[in-house]
Amino acid sequence: MTRDVRIFEVGPRDGLQNETSLIPTPDKIALIDILSSVGFDRIEATSFVSPKWVPQLADAGDLMDGITRKAGVRYAVLTPNLTGFERALAAGADEVAVFASASEAFSLKNINCSIAESLDRFAPLMAAARAAGLPVRGYVSCAVECPYSGAVDPEQVRDVAVTLDQMGCYEISLADTIGRAKPEAVFAMLETVLDFIPPARLAGHFHDTGGQALDSVAVALELGLRTFDGAVGGLGGCPYAPGARGNLSTRTLATFLAERGLRTGIDLDRLAQAERLVAGLSGNPAPLKEHSA
Repeated sequence: MTRDVRIFEVGPRDGLQNETSLIPTPDKIALIDILSSVGFDRIEATSFVSPKWVPQLADAGDLMDGITRKAGVRYAVLTPNLTGFERALAAGADEVAVFASASEAFSLKNINCSIAESLDRFAPLMAAARAAGLPVRGYVSCAVECPYSGAVDPEQVRDVAVTLDQMGCYEISLADTIGRAKPEAVFAMLETVLDFIPPARLAGHFHDTGGQALDSVAVALELGLRTFDGAVGGLGGCPYAPGARGNLSTRTLATFLAERGLRTGIDLDRLAQAERLVAGLSGNPAPLKEHSA
């Protein structure tokens, strides 16, 4: 499939994890099966984390067993540690993702450890992934602002991203976790990171809390990024950002890119089917550990 920009669909994981009402596993499977026909080549399906922290994703193994896999689509899962990786490998994940923060305050609140400690935990996971031949994607949360400490130093984002890159992540997704980033701040952050990592190895992950996600996408496009995360129906949000409206909607993102003559390979009619299914799911953001971007 020819595309100018890749949209990485993260709704099934980064979106559904925030629902308070447990979504039945068959509904999640049905959503992923529809999304598999939309034109994505990357779908983040679930997360192998402790059910204590994210009960909504306690069915990760059953979900991965139940989806109908489509050729050409890689089904990714979030794996915060070696135990999660081993479960993901057994479930047949096509790639895994690891998660670090650029904010010390957010790291301590979200995963109960410092940035350095979180990165150290990834070492055995990365070694196991290399041995298994499984690609690893990295996330850097709070890449612009933190809900606890405010503006985040671009050099701190750079340092975390470079560490993940050196550890072997094939791509680093830089996340405006609370959706408050101004375009000029996104530009400054990306410019700093791009001094060390080429745009082909970076992705943009923008939440639309402040209604400026597309402005951030425009800045990232200007600087050469060609991969962006989207969530079907705008699912998701950050439990630590009251009023967060969720991830950037996949449809909004795809339409924005198409208006600029950029091909994404997304079938908007099939996407609409997935959006209708999402509209039938109930629940509200829950005050749980996020384990997300």
